[in-house]
Amino acid sequence: MPKQRITKETVVQAAFEIARNSGMEQVMVKTIAQKIGCSVQPIYSYCNNMDGLRKDVTERVNAFVQNYISAGIDKNDVFASTGKSYIRLAKEEPNLFKIFILHNRSNITSLDELYQSETNPEMAELISKKLNITVSQAKKLHLNMLIYTIGIGTILSVASPGISPDEIYEQQETAYKAFLSHAIENKE
Repeated sequence: MPKQRITKETVVQAAFEIARNSGMEQVMVKTIAQKIGCSVQPIYSYCNNMDGLRKDVTERVNAFVQNYISAGIDKNDVFASTGKSYIRLAKEEPNLFKIFILHNRSNITSLDELYQSETNPEMAELISKKLNITVSQAKKLHLNMLIYTIGIGTILSVASPGISPDEIYEQQETAYKAFLSHAIENKE
């Protein structure tokens, strides 16, 4: 039987699968080698350090999340369907959700910077037009829902045996109504 060629892609894909199934804390040279079916030597040849490999895995997770969320968007209600997609992700892919949410975000010193780095710049305008509110109000609503959805999604991703997504969606809707009312009351 010919020797298996181990590539960096093979290593990163194996590490991604381990992270997806067991969490980033299980991404170790030994577990990757076991998954691929090789010695640890080929892994070390592609990974100068585990931080670099974990960064590659995080980039793969981010791409997975973006594709997952995009696939779940209802064009008729982009805002609500995006929030629900994140909740589904937390339920269906809890390890990837945690990696996505908990990865380091450098140079963030305010919630506004977080908002700018994590959101589609067109979303506030879409929300503004759909709800007939100002762009500033839409940004506040969107930021509040972003924070809330991350929080409740994190709870969902760590709750065992799990909370019903319907219960989470109901709570998300309650928060949306409260945040919308607050945004409308606080016109600028």
